[in-house]
Formats: sequence, structure tokens, C-alpha cells
Amino acid sequence: MSVRWLRTLGQGLGWLLDAAALVSSLLVVGLMLFLVLGRYLFGWSIVGLLEVIMMFGMWLYMLGALIASRRREHLVVDFFEQKVGDEFLRSLLKLVVGLVTAGATLFFAMLAWRMLNWGLDHPQTTPGIGIPLWIPQSAILVAAIGCAGYALRDVVEVLHKLVSTREVG
Repeated sequence: MSVRWLRTLGQGLGWLLDAAALVSSLLVVGLMLFLVLGRYLFGWSIVGLLEVIMMFGMWLYMLGALIASRRREHLVVDFFEQKVGDEFLRSLLKLVVGLVTAGATLFFAMLAWRMLNWGLDHPQTTPGIGIPLWIPQSAILVAAIGCAGYALRDVVEVLHKLVSTREVG
């Protein structure tokens, strides 16, 4: 019962990620279509529109990585897992993979945080309409923190499984 609120939070976060990815997808496709049709049908050259498209594209890419991590589909190497017959050894292998993934994503989150801090200390903007570069850079930090969180979730789940099977056996 104590884990119910965590599952509800996870489902709400999943819905929010899916909705944000959908909005980003629609904006990227819609604005790109508008840009192409405007350029070829009417000869319009809309300053800064490509910058906006690229910003939403960056968010879409990072949200996609985060959604794939939530679904455990982002980085999947199951060759050894399929070769191991013992359930306990399979769980240990998942633990090692989870720890390596958690370490790598935490390191990536630290690098993303340092990049974002540098970008805030040295503000830069896009040339067309002056979008601050920390906006698309923050997408990298959000994805890094989220992927690290999901990697830690996987480690905790494997540890819980290992402890519960040891208690039963």
C-alpha cells in the first residue's frame, strides 16, 4: 500500500511525458509543414521559424529518450540474459546492467547540469529571434535526470526481487 502513491505518480508522469512528446511532435511537423509550404507556395522566408522548430525538435528527441527509458526500451541488451538459465543469475546480471546504466546516466546528468550552468553564466541566443540557448539545453538535463531516475528504479526493482527471492528460498 505504501508504494501505491509512487505508482500513481509514475503513471501521471508517464502521461505528462506522452502529452509533451505529442505536443512537440505536432509542433515540429506543423511548423515544418508551414515553413515548407510558405517558402515554396508563397516565397515566404520566415525569420526564426527554423530555430523554433529545432528547439521543439530537441525537446522531442530528449522526451523520446526519456519515454523509452520509462518503458525499458531505450538500451536493451539481452543476449547474456537469454543465455543464463538460472533466475538468480539473471537477476544479478540485470543488477549489474542497472548499476552501469545508473552510473552512466548520473554522470551524464552531472555533465548536463554543468553545461546548463555554463550556458546560464554565459548567455547566448539564437541568431534569428534570440531564443536563449538554455531552453533547448534544459531538455538534455531533463532527459538525463529522468533517465537516471528510471535507471535507479530498475536497480531498486531488481534488488527488491533478489531480496524477496532470498527470503522465500
